[in-house]
Amino acid sequence: MDVLTYLIPISLVLGGIGLAAFFWALKTRQFEDPDGDAQRILRTDYDEEPKED
Repeated sequence: MDVLTYLIPISLVLGGIGLAAFFWALKTRQFEDPDGDAQRILRTDYDEEPKED
């Protein structure tokens, strides 16, 4: 049971990091246009082969 004294704080810290990353994604508008991404994959106006630099 001594291992729980380490696992519980570690899990709380990792959960907090995940929550902070989620709020950062909301703040920086990462989820602003999900429909645009869905439509962009269906577009046909792209080159068949990548451009050579």
